Amino acid sequence: MSAQPPSPASEPENRPPLVVVREMKKYFPVTEGLIFERQIGSVRAVDGISFEIYPGETLGMVGESGCGKTTAGRTILGLYPITSGEVSISEIEVHKMNRPQALSLRRKAQMIFQDPYASLNPRWTVSAIIGEPIRIHRLAASEKERNERVHELMMLVGLSPRLINRFPHEFSGGQRQRIGVARALASNPEFIVCDEPISALDVSIQAQVVNLLEDLQEQFGLTYLFIAHDLSMVRHICNRVAVMYLGIIAELAGRDELYANPLHPYTQALLSAVPIPDPKKDRVRQRIILTGDVPSPLNPPSGCRFHPRCPIAQPQCAEKTPEWREVRPGHWVACHLV
Repeated sequence: MSAQPPSPASEPENRPPLVVVREMKKYFPVTEGLIFERQIGSVRAVDGISFEIYPGETLGMVGESGCGKTTAGRTILGLYPITSGEVSISEIEVHKMNRPQALSLRRKAQMIFQDPYASLNPRWTVSAIIGEPIRIHRLAASEKERNERVHELMMLVGLSPRLINRFPHEFSGGQRQRIGVARALASNPEFIVCDEPISALDVSIQAQVVNLLEDLQEQFGLTYLFIAHDLSMVRHICNRVAVMYLGIIAELAGRDELYANPLHPYTQALLSAVPIPDPKKDRVRQRIILTGDVPSPLNPPSGCRFHPRCPIAQPQCAEKTPEWREVRPGHWVACHLV
């Protein structure tokens, strides 16, 4: 896959980007043998993606399970070591930083995890969980000031400060996710990776959490990378959308442009599966049913990675990697047939 530059037309107010990702790759080695391990291959979880995220915007990242969305988010924050490529957040090169830079980045960039229970220490109270970033980054002069800040954060995410001494198992899933949001906000970050923050919640709670994230973004000027499966929710909250397939980005465009005029066959198939609340429109629309399974990232197909499942694939699709190109201002796609 060739280099994937950002879409300049989507740059808000011509401000410099907050997050820059260039040809980022993340491979996981596959080994065999118990005593003398031997590497027999690599899982290409993320295989050369590039994009930029601008201050105050939300970039959505969508795709099937196993396409590399979560791995991309964690690699961007430095939770996984990068295989190759470059990532910078607030002009800090994430995978080349020294200890002071790492501490500074941990304050500027946070993550909201998918599982609101597994991401919270079950032995810690809410006070300890939310107060830990405040303690590490020395954002409070005393314990009293730290507790006041924890109270403030709890009220900010819709939790009663009276619950401050309770443990995670005493809360519902939606409440636990609010604790995770409060913890992410505790260090006053600029950038937050939201790794499917609503997928483990009831439908009735999902809208509340999304509305909370939008309110916080407006109040504090936050920048989000929003990873999700729910395409209708992504359309609601995101400014631009990147569609991932088997470790690469197939299409990147503004939200309205992508949903109104999807160009890549994979994007078209994904959007054709989104439920439409109007029964008449739902009956007449054409569904695109993909055949076969997603190939293994251990041995991805040659040429275009989508060609084994593409309903309009041509011989060239199996032979040559499609060029990543801008077909309209701000609309990028990797497909021979567009």
